[in-house]
Amino acid sequence: MVTLTAWRDAHDELLVQEKAHTHAGDALAAARRRMPMTELPDVVVEGDDGPTPLLDLFGDHDQLILYKHMWHDGQPIEGQCEGCTLAVWDATHGTPYLESRGISFAVLFEGAWAEARELRDFMGYPVPCFSVHDVDDPILGTGFGEFLFLLRRDGKPYLTYAVTGRGTEAMLSSMQLIDRTVYGRGERWEDSPAGWPQDRDASWWWRQDGRPAAQWARPGATPVDPRAHHHG
Repeated sequence: MVTLTAWRDAHDELLVQEKAHTHAGDALAAARRRMPMTELPDVVVEGDDGPTPLLDLFGDHDQLILYKHMWHDGQPIEGQCEGCTLAVWDATHGTPYLESRGISFAVLFEGAWAEARELRDFMGYPVPCFSVHDVDDPILGTGFGEFLFLLRRDGKPYLTYAVTGRGTEAMLSSMQLIDRTVYGRGERWEDSPAGWPQDRDASWWWRQDGRPAAQWARPGATPVDPRAHHHG
């Protein structure tokens, strides 16, 4: 423990590093804006209105962000991907700001539409959701747990950027807030002071009592018996 003056001195020293990190991020963003684009086929996805062309997902905007949501066949709602649930739950609550910037947002489920719709309804995802279960395309039909960034130009869809893995964490507000707390994520891989609580593997807190943590916000959610094979 130190005095407030000593704390401010340490904070000012850290701030120099944080500003350098911010400027490095600005440079990366500039590089993203200069990435070459590649045209995508106007494939047909499945949604509430049946078969839907990819271009329709743009709506009235020329920019579109897609999140590709994993699906584990044969698993109940509570057994679906906790990382994807976290990403969609976090990202979709900021969509009014995307809309104000002329950007649409939609979720593409790996699973068949009937099952994907059930999870969408349970979670109350407030954005358009679709299935790409039967889509044969190397971009949209494979590799899930990923954000895709598209541009519509001259009536054609183009892929401008994509990010997956830990790259998605940098865009999630909950992750960024947790990383700024004194204990961080409490995971073994983190570089923390001796004695800090770090008794869990990576991402342990994404799932609590048998279901993805974001699902606990849903009405009637109860602990899950991992031996059960019914929808919770």
